[in-house]
Amino acid sequence: MTEDQPIQKQGDGIVDGNFFRDIDVAFLVHELKDPIAVIETALRMILEKQDKYGALTPRQQRTLDRALRNSKKARSLLADLLEVGRSDGGCFQCCHFKVAGMVDRVLLEALEYADAGLWEKLQPLDSDDQRESLLEQGGIRIICSETALQAQLCQDEAKFRQILGNLIKNGLRHRRRRLEIDVDCRAGNLLVEVIDDGPGVEKENRELIFERYTRLKECAILSRTGHGLGLAGARILARRLGGDIIVKGHREAGAVFCLTLPLSFEQPI
Repeated sequence: MTEDQPIQKQGDGIVDGNFFRDIDVAFLVHELKDPIAVIETALRMILEKQDKYGALTPRQQRTLDRALRNSKKARSLLADLLEVGRSDGGCFQCCHFKVAGMVDRVLLEALEYADAGLWEKLQPLDSDDQRESLLEQGGIRIICSETALQAQLCQDEAKFRQILGNLIKNGLRHRRRRLEIDVDCRAGNLLVEVIDDGPGVEKENRELIFERYTRLKECAILSRTGHGLGLAGARILARRLGGDIIVKGHREAGAVFCLTLPLSFEQPI
């Protein structure tokens, strides 16, 4: 073997060369979207049209439900990557939307991934009061100030949903019993705090958790973070939209993820 030949790493089947560095990630993401969409559609049809495709046993139902949830997670990851890539390319599509209603919708979307059982219980409920009561029984509360209830954002809606969704999913994964989402508006900014009662984040790791693919042996919050792109991507997007995300400790236990965004986005020059 010459010095110029790539070296095979033992055990993982990865060749140490230029292959992964040279991949067109945007092209790869677009190529993956279609097959994942086909998988998701096929699973939905089998689950929702049992009169056509045949009845399922409870065990089959659970297995297909799990497969569908994970196909949605894969689609969500691709969406995260696309939004970060678009922001890097200066692509922003701003519109006006109500803050409070959007927080409610993003929470429901996050629950489908992180707590499917609670999400299913919420589906047949008709009134906001019923949904709020069931969420509180599950330890989840949204607290909006009066100014936040009336506020409208002029921001990139897709990117905002990605940012907030990642913070909420992170909180749902790490909470023990409680998750609180506090929403307020001050001095022309939207302030959202996602508060959980989980293991928290040590001071020395509060910047490291926003680095892509970070794996810290001693950082409890990273023991179950999944693909490692969620928090990193959320902060990148927040900063592209003129805001930021920081994390701090809660006065009792757990972590507080603080999102700040201007109510009105100003396109970078």
